[in-house]
Amino acid sequence: MTKVDLLIDEIKQCTTCANSLINGVNPVFSFSKKSRIAIVGQAPGLAVHKSGIPWHDKSGDRLREWLSVSKEQFYNPDIFAIVPMGFCYPGKGKSGDLPPRKECAPQWHNKIFETCTNIELIILIGGYAQKCYLEERQKKTLTEIVRSYNEYLPKYIVLPHPSPRNNIWLKKNDWFEREMIPEVQKLIGRIDYL
Repeated sequence: MTKVDLLIDEIKQCTTCANSLINGVNPVFSFSKKSRIAIVGQAPGLAVHKSGIPWHDKSGDRLREWLSVSKEQFYNPDIFAIVPMGFCYPGKGKSGDLPPRKECAPQWHNKIFETCTNIELIILIGGYAQKCYLEERQKKTLTEIVRSYNEYLPKYIVLPHPSPRNNIWLKKNDWFEREMIPEVQKLIGRIDYL
């Protein structure tokens, strides 16, 4: 077994948060030694938890549209590493899903990124990923962060969560899909992932 295979097996067998996960343990992620682009999102929703397929929901459909990639490209771990802030479904909260478990990112992210040495671009989706990775470079609001996306290039692309719950934000900030998404698509298109 390769180092990547061993790490994947180790993550799949993780039970660190088992006592806190009402729906059980099911780490949902994907990567390979050859991954070129990493997607760091929040945590799987219930539909993804049940299917075991990352971004296998309406949010994933919108994300693939934003990135202008096919399902085949998106689910090819040699192209995309899918590394959520929380690997398992955290459960339902009062107004949507609970936040990602805090144990996952510190336990696994460094190991994954040390193994996936070909990653050229990290896409940070939503506040949890942005807070973790942008640290002191973070702005006060998601809108400010996304508006300032050029400040985080060439290492990071910052995106709002593509969830249908964010439709109001997208309507209020129509510049995002009109101006920023074409730029994001150009950046993705420049990466040689064949």
